Amino acid sequence: MAKTRQQKEETVQIIADKLKKAKAVVFADYKGMTMKQLSDLRDKLREVQGEFTITKNTLLKRALPEADLDGPTATLFAYDDEISPIKILVKALKDAAIGSVKTGFLGKMALDEAKILRLALLPTKDELRGKIVGVLVAPLQGIVSVLQGNLRNLVYVVRELRSVYALNQIKIAKGGV
Repeated sequence: MAKTRQQKEETVQIIADKLKKAKAVVFADYKGMTMKQLSDLRDKLREVQGEFTITKNTLLKRALPEADLDGPTATLFAYDDEISPIKILVKALKDAAIGSVKTGFLGKMALDEAKILRLALLPTKDELRGKIVGVLVAPLQGIVSVLQGNLRNLVYVVRELRSVYALNQIKIAKGGV
């Protein structure tokens, strides 16, 4: 059933709201993907606060006049982490050997296909946080290791002293000093 003018206007408003809310937006050609592949992709994207929708180009152009889109187009909205959803989309398209990314936006910056593919190679926020923590923790681990070495050496000295003391006690017990 065809959408009414009011339904189309509501759809344009919803798209415009999503565009304002999203930190990154990528337009992709999804032609050839099965419903199962699309459903799996949407599930993975939901886990990283991303959304993948298929909308008519005419409605997308009304919500975003600067978008120059041809052919079937799906839109990826990344709401939290800008990179994770892009990585998932690029991987899904590559694994399926179907479709491609077209263009997009990272904040206010326009992206072409090459830039989107380079973004997909970047580590995610969580990966970067892990690397930063590793860099910050490394010196602390070194200090702990050095301090433990001093304690360990103290234990060795105390053991040696105890052994020497025990030998002296044995010599004294035998009657010799």
